[in-house]
Amino acid sequence: MQVDPAASGARHAVRSTPQTVVWGHIVAGLAPALRIESGDTVRIDTVSHQGLMKQDPMQYFGEMGVSLTQVLADAVDIYRNVKRREGAGAHVITGPVYVTGAQPGDMLEVRVIDVEFRVPYGVNSSGPGSGVLPELLDRASPKLIRLDIERGVALFSPEIEVPLAPFMGIMAVAPPPERSPASTKPPGPWGGNMDFKHAVKGLRLYLPVFNEGAQFFTGDGHAMQGDGEVNGTAIEISLTPTLQLIVHKSAGADMKWPAAEDAHHYYAMGMDPDLDVALKYALEETVRFLGRKAGLSPADAYALASLSVDFRVGEAVNNVKMVYAMIPKRLFAGFKK
Repeated sequence: MQVDPAASGARHAVRSTPQTVVWGHIVAGLAPALRIESGDTVRIDTVSHQGLMKQDPMQYFGEMGVSLTQVLADAVDIYRNVKRREGAGAHVITGPVYVTGAQPGDMLEVRVIDVEFRVPYGVNSSGPGSGVLPELLDRASPKLIRLDIERGVALFSPEIEVPLAPFMGIMAVAPPPERSPASTKPPGPWGGNMDFKHAVKGLRLYLPVFNEGAQFFTGDGHAMQGDGEVNGTAIEISLTPTLQLIVHKSAGADMKWPAAEDAHHYYAMGMDPDLDVALKYALEETVRFLGRKAGLSPADAYALASLSVDFRVGEAVNNVKMVYAMIPKRLFAGFKK
């Protein structure tokens, strides 16, 4: 299903075509899929990599019982016409969107205005070597999961329904030139495959800018996911997010990691292959944030983090682990429910 940008008030749209996607790498300096001004809203088609890795999506989904009329034509086109580089990640990402005026040292704010489903099904796929328990399974275990979009649930089994909460697993700016191309598999300071389940409608994500135009990409749609993404995948699905991209001049110079907020929490993040180190980084970001936000000394910020901030494993399966802190907004004067 293609999208009409005017339907959500977006000024622009990017279709997912062989000319506007990259398979497996986040690359700096590519020709823009779209140029916009800071503050513009853009609706972006994305295609899930599930069904594209080893066979034509028509065959893959057809064998799973999906009507061929529900297989996206652009997924077939991308499978047949886009090359996946050696050693690349699995994900198909759409972009880059260039934001006029963005420069290294700035910060890009990504406001999630909406996230729409393109198909009424998704795939959770695991197998030998996958996830937190790589020795648990002895064969590939792809599972097609139908969605009841009207009721807002995924039909996991006849007895189990899971609430839908769609979000983009990958939202990223282009990495620093010296680290480009970066695989889509591990996340990094530029964002990427964070699998941050709170990135639903209403979230504001903050990313440091490393290149002219910021060069924003998104993909890896998830119908929903638990913290950790422990078997290696969520309900992987093709989605269309509507995003507003805003440049904040010079605000990213001191950013080490992405950050975010929604109506009830601020989120500080840390990433590292070692989960203990990722937690340490998230805590350091939390202490710094509380110092800036509330004027707390390091000792008081450390104490408040221990008393009132929850630290969670956002994802534990993509070489680089991501830990995030949930800092309640109700702690601060002036917060209104």
